[in-house]
Amino acid sequence: MTSWRSARGLRAAGVSVVALGLLATGCGGDGGAGAGGKVEIRYSWWGGQERATLINETIALFEKKYPDIEVKTDFQDYENFWKKFNTQASAGNAPDVFQNSVAFLRKYDDKRVLLDLHAQVEAGNLSMEHFRAGLEKAGEVDGKLVGVPVGGNTFALIYNPAEYKKIGVTPAEGWTWDEYEAATEKISKGGLPGDSGGGGIMYLYDLVLRQHDKAFFTEDAKLGFTEADLKDWWNKNYARTKAGVLTDPKKIEQAKPTSGLSKDLSAGEFTWDNFLVRYTSETKTPLAIAPVPTTDGKRTGQYISSLMLSGSARTKHPEEVATFIDFMVHDPEVGKIMGYDRGVLATEEQFDAYEPTGVSAQIAAYEKQIADDVEPITPHPAGADIVEAAFLRIGADVFLGTTSVDDGTKQFFSEAKTALGS
Repeated sequence: MTSWRSARGLRAAGVSVVALGLLATGCGGDGGAGAGGKVEIRYSWWGGQERATLINETIALFEKKYPDIEVKTDFQDYENFWKKFNTQASAGNAPDVFQNSVAFLRKYDDKRVLLDLHAQVEAGNLSMEHFRAGLEKAGEVDGKLVGVPVGGNTFALIYNPAEYKKIGVTPAEGWTWDEYEAATEKISKGGLPGDSGGGGIMYLYDLVLRQHDKAFFTEDAKLGFTEADLKDWWNKNYARTKAGVLTDPKKIEQAKPTSGLSKDLSAGEFTWDNFLVRYTSETKTPLAIAPVPTTDGKRTGQYISSLMLSGSARTKHPEEVATFIDFMVHDPEVGKIMGYDRGVLATEEQFDAYEPTGVSAQIAAYEKQIADDVEPITPHPAGADIVEAAFLRIGADVFLGTTSVDDGTKQFFSEAKTALGS
């Protein structure tokens, strides 16, 4: 093999290689070799078909530039990805490279699943320069580099502007929860629920808590709210669901993996801003993006999160994994292909190369609009993913009416404390 080795040598000598960004997960830490002596690495991610199409285009570019590295791919929806990944990791067969996020870094680092990429940075196989908004630090845990961001995003309300126009409301910066609730109630009187329902979304509740000087998690890896806080949140969402202001959870479940908003089951949905790309690909209904409502008309509690790429600690090809990640987060052509599918591009090379239009331009304008309101992210402890899953699952039972708010709250706190070891 010569191509990728010589490229790494140039980087080590100080010649930067243009690379591009993507968030992906890989499936294969067994270190196989492809046909003809090629090194084979396995790469896996979560997302829809649109993301898979884009990522496969970037892989074709990578394999053209590095013909001695073959990339085997796999993707699932979010829930099934992590089910499969957990099985692979438990068997010592985690992907060589895979999509990851801040919620899982500490968990899998504690289990020694993640590759510390610092050695590859020092060897010149991976550059951590030219990242935007301090994102180069997003993948660090206890002095180790276990994730490399491919995009940055924040929460938003994605909504149907035609439905809001009917009631004479334009969601804008500084609007309040009272205004949002009044608007969704008015919309629902026309027959369409005002929102898909976000009572079980950990990230949305985290923002609500942050607006009240709390947070979902504390610095010492505990829950940052009380049972009384959660009862209030779930009671309000349950009442709005029963009143038809929020979409029937059964319909949302039946629509999966398509969002309730994309299926025209509601007039709005709280989610990550980059999901506007996916949602608009799923529906012909025009959609727009708006800031999260506030408690005081000022503070949203929003922060920049990121999707990232991680490597398996058991990979037999750490240099190739680093070469792949480097290409995917720095190469301008990759940035042009991926656009804002996984968030606003993380590196300057890709950010400058991509000229957002249409939906991506909306996301770029939104992130520019809220830039001054962004706060530091709340650390996610080991077990955060289990807590998030419990919050979503138990919340769904509460809104379906199969579990009472009181019982659901007790169950969640019990499971969360076990997951967090507190």
